[in-house]
Amino acid sequence: MSLFNAIIGALDSPDRAASPDGIGAILNTVQSLSQGTQANPENLQSAMSIVGKYVRSSLQEKQNNEGEANAQAIVNQFSGTSPSPQVVQILFSHPQVEQIAAEVEKKTGLSANMIQSMLPSLVPLVLQFLQSGTDMSNPQNTNSVLNAFLDADGDGDVDIADAMQMASRHLGK
Repeated sequence: MSLFNAIIGALDSPDRAASPDGIGAILNTVQSLSQGTQANPENLQSAMSIVGKYVRSSLQEKQNNEGEANAQAIVNQFSGTSPSPQVVQILFSHPQVEQIAAEVEKKTGLSANMIQSMLPSLVPLVLQFLQSGTDMSNPQNTNSVLNAFLDADGDGDVDIADAMQMASRHLGK
């Protein structure tokens, strides 16, 4: 199942945390970040995609080493539209933060310093997007969106920026 299909499935399921308002809040926060930093929205979406790739890798490592419940716990604890420097420290080493910033700078032209300062805002947004698949009636059940993001079926289809754009179109935002 693609990430977008998992999100649509979560939006259509009353038991899942996904809601049009929740997805809208994520999109509005990205828009506010774009305006606040005077960054081109397309560049910020590219940055989100790159950050998502690193979040995916880190959550996969956490899942492999500490179990699926640990990856879900990180999503539950740190997802949101407010900045969290703590989640950046939990998911990434200092060299990884520099690597993320350098990759975003190379692909978007946004400065590495700007990206490093934005990571505490971008990472919780990625996690908020992932939390949309949480089963509200039984949180221990598999999170369909997180599972698709971590690409349990190995098809490589995990681009968070594309999924956010499609969800935005689906919701008419």
